[in-house]
This record gives sequence, C-alpha cells and structure tokens, in this order.
Amino acid sequence: MKIFALLTLFAPLAAAFAPTPTFSRSTSLRSSMELYSAAIQFIKGLDEKVVPDIKLTRARDGSSGTATFTFMNPNVFDASTTSQGDVTGMFMVDDEGEMSTMEVNANFVQGKPQSIESVVVMKSAAEWDRFMRFMERYGEANGLVFTKA
Repeated sequence: MKIFALLTLFAPLAAAFAPTPTFSRSTSLRSSMELYSAAIQFIKGLDEKVVPDIKLTRARDGSSGTATFTFMNPNVFDASTTSQGDVTGMFMVDDEGEMSTMEVNANFVQGKPQSIESVVVMKSAAEWDRFMRFMERYGEANGLVFTKA
C-alpha cells in the first residue's frame, strides 16, 4: 500500500514535527488473519475485531514515544466473549512476536462499557521501529491509513 510506504519514509522525520499523527480506518473491511499477520488481543487468542483510532506522539530527539489506542464498543465486551477469559492487557501479535501493555482502561457510561483506551510507551528508537513495523502489518490487515494531524 503506497500510503504505508510513505509512512516508513516519514517515520524518522516524525521527531522533527510537533503535530500528533493519527491512524484512522479507511472504508475497506477487515480481511481474515490468514491473509495478514498482525492482530490486537485483549484476551490472549481472541482477536479484537474493532479497529481503533490510534494517536502517536514522539519526542523530538526520537528517544521515546507513545501510542494511544481508543476502541469504541470493542468485541471483548460482548457477552459471547466473557467465557473466554479476562482482559489482562493489550497484546499486539504479529510474525515477529508479541508486544504488550498493561495500561488498559475501560470507559463506562451509565454502568455499561463503551470503550477501551490503552497506551503503549516506547522508550527507545528500537521500540519505536518495532511498533511501526507492527502498525504497518496491522494497517494492511485492517485498512488503516496514516494522516498527519
């Protein structure tokens, strides 16, 4: 996808700009995991079907960064998934392995779960690069496009 090719070109330059880039969902539907090799899971082994909004920040010197994921009405809240286990974190799984964060918060409205927000902190340029490789795979699998804010 040409947009993600541009993403890899712009990723090193992101440290020089203050605006927060975001990922948003395009009109294409999610393809099966057999075609792509990246998924997000809140319960290990159960792929999250809802595609999140993702906001990225990065230090000007590239030494650290954060990614904030917001999932509106994720399928992990469905009654059918409660028997599969508890939410223990957010797991980003791809061909290279697994990255995870335990910084996961659910938002409730009138006692009902509405969204999940999770934050991934990258403490080095190597962690940022690994995250961007995951995002490229995840974006291809879910029709995400990169836009500068």
